[in-house]
Amino acid sequence: MGMAFPFSAIVGQDEMKLALLLAAIDARIGGVMVFGDRGTGKSTAVRALAALLPPMPAALAGFHPEGAPPPDRKATVPVPFVDLPLGATEDRVVGALDFERALGAGVKAFEPGLLARANGGFLYIDEINLLEDHIVDLLLDVAASGENVVEREGLSVRHPARFVLVGSGNPEEGELRPQLLDRFGLSVEVRTPQDLAARIEILKRCDAFERTPAEFAETWRAAEKKTLRRLARARAGLAHVTVPDAILARAARLCMAVGADGLRGELTLMRAARALAALDGEAVVGPAQLARVAPLALRHRLRRGVLDETGSTVRIERALDELAAA
Repeated sequence: MGMAFPFSAIVGQDEMKLALLLAAIDARIGGVMVFGDRGTGKSTAVRALAALLPPMPAALAGFHPEGAPPPDRKATVPVPFVDLPLGATEDRVVGALDFERALGAGVKAFEPGLLARANGGFLYIDEINLLEDHIVDLLLDVAASGENVVEREGLSVRHPARFVLVGSGNPEEGELRPQLLDRFGLSVEVRTPQDLAARIEILKRCDAFERTPAEFAETWRAAEKKTLRRLARARAGLAHVTVPDAILARAARLCMAVGADGLRGELTLMRAARALAALDGEAVVGPAQLARVAPLALRHRLRRGVLDETGSTVRIERALDELAAA
């Protein structure tokens, strides 16, 4: 695999970069759903973040068969990034049990799948709305439980599969089921930049990266280190960030005001605001953090009002303004 484009060098797409950072700070936020046009750097951003993160203990990444010697405690590996192809079969995704070989050799003959490879890292699914429903449900179940179980003919294998699930979809190519959307922690909307200067800058950076990737990466090394330090501090400080009751009340009132379904939105809103406070180096969550993550945590959970044609983001921002004025 070639060198990844530096995360800090991605032009614009601030909302997507923020959502990915928050999901990397606190895995319990859940996955990230990215809506938007083709060719807007969605997979580039996820791959870039995986490459930016420090190497992780080999024992916590990938798949380790039962009975095999454990990896050296000091051994590290890059954070896994797995791109799930659209035509992937269930066996390719979850892994396959070879029943005949198991009978013949008397061992559990398990061929690990993409979920095993993604353990400890990121699993990226482009055009998730075109995947078969049962495979999507399976992915979401594994992402939520952190464990993959494969069963066939009375044989069963289970292995850790903890990863940040990032799905992307273009709403014009098929709707996503609301119950599927609700399972994603955050959602972002990515658009092709309409600003001429931004488009020129994107072309320049892409061209420089393609021609001299090592030199380009060196130019961005200081910015990458700074992002990595912020991320490391946020992960370390997350457990010490407090959420005052007033902020919890505001979060609950906001969810009620916009008609967000279920309590998952409120939990995600709280976790994302706490992760953002940690990223900002704050010890207490304030209204500013709540307001910044509210569209990410709630826009995909709103019931569509027949008479309300305003976009989800506008509805959330309007409700935030009303709460602030109250």
